[in-house]
Amino acid sequence: MNINLIKTENDYHQALERLEVIFDSKRGTEEGDELELLGMLIDQYENEHFPIDLPDPIEAIKFRMDQMGYSQNDLAKIVGFKSRASEILSRKRKLSLEMIRQLHNELNIPTDVLIQSY
Repeated sequence: MNINLIKTENDYHQALERLEVIFDSKRGTEEGDELELLGMLIDQYENEHFPIDLPDPIEAIKFRMDQMGYSQNDLAKIVGFKSRASEILSRKRKLSLEMIRQLHNELNIPTDVLIQSY
């Protein structure tokens, strides 16, 4: 096992190539340990060089509603009124703390997504 830190894009591509070779290694073996360490190094490099921003709160609500097969009427049951649901989806009304709690509990959207400015 010869593992080095991933410092450059070339190191990153070499690590990905090696990961493909040992991807099906069993835990507890030397290659399994290498796979685990290499995965952590790749993850750290990607988080540092290719950060992913959190989604827009309203788009996250729409996406989750679509996943769950919810309509605007279903959202209205969560936030209180049909007009309020419409205003939220059209970005005319900001989410209150109570709405954020309800959306988190009912739609399972992380609160750190919902509290962002939009």
